Amino acid sequence: MTPFDAVRPVLGSFRTAPTPRGVGRTRHNLGVLADAAARDLDVARLAEAHLDAVTILAELGGPAVPPGSCWGVWASEPPGVEVRAHHDDGAWRLTGRKPFCSGAAGPCTHALVTAHADDGRRLFAVDLAADGLTVTTGEWRATGMRGSAAATVDLDDVAAVAVGGPEAYLDRPGFWHGAVAVAAAWFGGAVGVAAPLRRAGREGRLDDHGLAHLGAVDAGLDAARCLLRGAAVSLDTEPGEPVATARLRALRVRAVVEAAVDATLCRTGRALGPGPLVRDAEHARRVADLEIYVRQSHAERDLATLGALAGDADVTL
Repeated sequence: MTPFDAVRPVLGSFRTAPTPRGVGRTRHNLGVLADAAARDLDVARLAEAHLDAVTILAELGGPAVPPGSCWGVWASEPPGVEVRAHHDDGAWRLTGRKPFCSGAAGPCTHALVTAHADDGRRLFAVDLAADGLTVTTGEWRATGMRGSAAATVDLDDVAAVAVGGPEAYLDRPGFWHGAVAVAAAWFGGAVGVAAPLRRAGREGRLDDHGLAHLGAVDAGLDAARCLLRGAAVSLDTEPGEPVATARLRALRVRAVVEAAVDATLCRTGRALGPGPLVRDAEHARRVADLEIYVRQSHAERDLATLGALAGDADVTL
C-alpha cells in the first residue's frame, strides 16, 4: 500500500464544500482527524495538512484544488534557511531551501509554501511536478512519524501561485483554527496509546495503582474531548470571529490536549510496564509517533503566551 492509498480514504471523509468550516463541518472534520490519529498518526498528520491547505485556499482565494490531489503545508523557517520569492514577467518564482516538508516524497502532489518577498512573507501554491524541485530524503532519524517523515525540498526558480497577500497566512483567525485541528490529531493519538490501558481495565488486569492511572487518563482525555467539541461548535457558529479570540481559544485547547497527551504517555507506561512497548509493535509505534507529533507544540513558550493573555480572560461558567 502506498502512502496515498492510506491517506485517500481519510481525505474522502472530510466535508470541504463550499468551505471546510461552518455548518457542522468543523466538528465532523475534527472527528475524522481524531479517528484517523487513533489508528495511524502518520496518516492523520498528512490528512491534517491537506485539510489545512484546502481551508487556506478557500479562505484566501487560492487556486482550485484538483480532484485526487493531496496537499502539504510547508511553513517551517528555521534560522539561516529560507525561500525567496520574486516576481518576474507577471509570474512568481521560488528559490531556496525548505526543511521539514511532510509528504514531499509522497503522497503530496501539491503544497502551500511560505516564502519571503520584497513586500513581506507570502504563501504560495506549488505543483510538485513543476521543474526545479529537488526532494532529499533519509534525513529523518527518529523512530516516530517515519511514514510522514519530513524531507528537505530545494527550489530552484520554481513556478508558484501567490495565495493571499503579504502576511495573510498568519494574520487570520483560520491560522488558529488550524492549530485546533492539530490538537484534535494529538487527542486521537492519545486515545490510541491509551487503548491497551483501557483494555486491561475491562479485563480486570489492573491493580489499584493501575486503575488510578486509568482514571487519571480518562479524566484528562474527556476534558480534552469536551474542549475540542466546544471549539468546533464555536468555529461552526462564529466563523468570522476576531483573530485575538481564535488565538486565545487555540492556545487553551492545545494546552489542555497536550497535558492529556503527556499524562496518557506517562501513565499508560507506568501502569502497564514495558510489556506493550516491547511485545506490541503497533503500540510501540503509536507511542513513538505521538511523542514526536506533540512536539509541534511550543511547550512553555505557548503557555507563556497564554499566560500573557489570561489576565483579561473571561473565566465565568
